Amino acid sequence: MKTLKKTCTILMLLFSILNFAQNKLDKIIKKDYQIIDCKISKMSDSTVEYSLPGETMQISLDINKIARIDFASGRSQTFDTSSPADNPAPAASSQVIENAPMKTNTIAVLPIPYLNSDNLQSSEEMSKFAQNDIYNKLIDKSSNIFPLTVQDLRVTNSLLHKAGINSATIDDTPIEDLQKILGVDNIVAAKISYTITDGQTTSTYNSGTAKVNDSYTKAKTNNSSVTTASTQMYYHYTVYFDMYKNGTKIYTQTRKPFLNLKDSWIDSISYLLKRSPIYVKK
Repeated sequence: MKTLKKTCTILMLLFSILNFAQNKLDKIIKKDYQIIDCKISKMSDSTVEYSLPGETMQISLDINKIARIDFASGRSQTFDTSSPADNPAPAASSQVIENAPMKTNTIAVLPIPYLNSDNLQSSEEMSKFAQNDIYNKLIDKSSNIFPLTVQDLRVTNSLLHKAGINSATIDDTPIEDLQKILGVDNIVAAKISYTITDGQTTSTYNSGTAKVNDSYTKAKTNNSSVTTASTQMYYHYTVYFDMYKNGTKIYTQTRKPFLNLKDSWIDSISYLLKRSPIYVKK
C-alpha cells in the first residue's frame, strides 16, 4: 500500500513538472522595451513568427525590432541593438552636423517616447508634455541639483530637430552623439510605456414610501430601486528612467505607479528624480 502511494506521488510530481514545462512561454524583449510572452513557432533571418497564449493566430515581427529572446528552454539569444545600416531614420540622424559648444555641468532633457504597448502607437503631444514635466521639475528644484544647470527646452529640441532626431528616433542615437549634438555633459533619458484596461462598476439605489390603509391600519411600503453602471479606465504604466554623465550611465531605474490613473506616470517621474544621484536634499 505504501509503495502504491509513493508511486502515485512520484507520478503526480512528474506530471506537474511536465505540465509546467509545456506551459512555459518564450519571451521576446523588443528594443522599445516591450516584453511579449508568447510561443515562437518559426524564425528566419528577417522575422520571428509567434502566437500569444490561448491563441492560434500567427504574428510576424521584424528581427530588427528585437533586442533579445529568452526561450522557454532557458536559452537566450541577443540581437544587434544598433540601428540597421539600411534604416533610413537612423541615417538621417547620423548626418554630419556641427556639434554644439560644450557646456559643462549642464543637463538636457531628451524627448520622452510615450508608447501604447498594445497597439505600438506613440503620442507626440504626450511626449512633449512628459519632457516639459521633467524639465519643470528640474527647474523648480534647481537648488537641489546644484552645480548643474538645465538647458532650455527650446535649445534642446531645436538642436535635435536640426540633427533629424525626434521622440520616435531618439532611441536609435547613441548617448555620446546626443551629448555632442546638444553640447551638454549630462542627459536625462526616459520612456513611458502603458496599456489600458477597463472595468465596469454597478451601484443600486433603493427607495421606499409607506402608505397607511385606514381600514386595516396597516402600513404598506412601495419599494423601488435604480441600478446604474459606469465604466472606469485603468492605465498601467511602466516608466524607464536613465541618467548619463560624459557618456556613462550613472542611474537607471524602472518603476510602475501604485495607482492606475491616467496621470499616474507623473508620480513615478517625481519619485525617480528625487532618488537620482544629481538630487541633493536641502
